[in-house]
Amino acid sequence: MRDVAGMRRMRAGIFGLVAGIVLAAAAHAQVPDAAVPLPESDPCDVPGYLLFGEGTLDRIAKSIKEHKRLNILVVGSGSSVLPGPEGVARSYPGRLEDRLRQRFPQVAVKVGAVAKSRLTAGDMVESLERVLLEHKPDLVIWQTGTVDAMRGIDPESFRVALDEGVDLIEDSGADVILMNMQYSPRTETMISLGQYADIMRVVARDRGVPLFDRREIMRHWNDNGNFDLNLGTRDLAVAFKVHECLGRALASLIIEAAHLDEFKRGATQ
Repeated sequence: MRDVAGMRRMRAGIFGLVAGIVLAAAAHAQVPDAAVPLPESDPCDVPGYLLFGEGTLDRIAKSIKEHKRLNILVVGSGSSVLPGPEGVARSYPGRLEDRLRQRFPQVAVKVGAVAKSRLTAGDMVESLERVLLEHKPDLVIWQTGTVDAMRGIDPESFRVALDEGVDLIEDSGADVILMNMQYSPRTETMISLGQYADIMRVVARDRGVPLFDRREIMRHWNDNGNFDLNLGTRDLAVAFKVHECLGRALASLIIEAAHLDEFKRGATQ
């Protein structure tokens, strides 16, 4: 007569041995070899849902294809230039220009800036027609919203000013990107920016123009530990890195919204 208990013990032992082998193999497959370095994450990475939308840039695509030219103008309240002798080249307009020149060496790319401090969107609209006539841009990047929030400008007045500004820019023959405010953990506790950021998002959607959501992009970098934005521009090294990333992200948005990769493929064929 067979030893039933012994057979059970044998089966249990075999089962345990097999399970142990399977678990060990799974663990070995999931843990990377320590001798193989993992790729470092790019601090400039931006999730696609934060960067790309439905807005298009049809006018600059035509200018590039027909004239091999791209004249971009940044307008807004507050300077977009960093301090120091390298401030112009290392600020986001300078990094944007450099990035686009690298991607499209056959195109004459120029990125300029016209900015004055403490201007609301309504204030900027008053001088916008003159600025457009003077600079004749193919694309305007309009950064606004912070001063309106600081002053508590009536939200409906802010929305109307945005619509009027987009009209002026498009009537001049240029494309437009709306850029909202910067993100700073300290600023967020002192100024109510959310409503104005939401208005910019709605206007961009309704007008079919791209929104560069600088506020949420910078929040993403801060929350993921890419940059400590509590330091702001007090740490110039951090400011340089943030502006480098902003320039790269803007270039990606422009290329996507204007379908410029198709132009590049056509130029190389």
